[in-house]
Amino acid sequence: MSGRIVHSVLKTLDRLSPAKERTAHLHTGERGEEAAYFHLRKVGYVMVARNYRSPRRRGEIDLIGWDKDELCFIEVKTRSSKDFIPAEVAVDADKQHDLREVAREYMRKVPEEAKTRFDIVSVYFAGVQTEFEIFKNAFPLSENWTSSARQR
Repeated sequence: MSGRIVHSVLKTLDRLSPAKERTAHLHTGERGEEAAYFHLRKVGYVMVARNYRSPRRRGEIDLIGWDKDELCFIEVKTRSSKDFIPAEVAVDADKQHDLREVAREYMRKVPEEAKTRFDIVSVYFAGVQTEFEIFKNAFPLSENWTSSARQR
């Protein structure tokens, strides 16, 4: 299926699902994650998971995908404009720690050693046009984290 068809189907299913009371920022965040998913596919990422959660850890990883031979754990941050603080600044040390912990859990399911990195995608809904900024290798992995993840 082409990206446009999948996108249309997802939007239709969203409209058909029971209405949930959501705050504006949650709605904006969901729109941003969906837009980032399709944008990353368009630029060559092969997506393998959305909103991955671990039963043992706090938080979630918004997107997981392959960029060539690297497995990328992707945090999406969405804003309605660039006027204030950049979206990527919201991924502070605490958030990075939580992402690393959930990524360790995910790595337990990957059969072989893979190169990994953390990316941040900032999405800005500026008027009619949507802007994307991809920060590859946005923050460092802790030393030997993939091998220690497999031992646990």
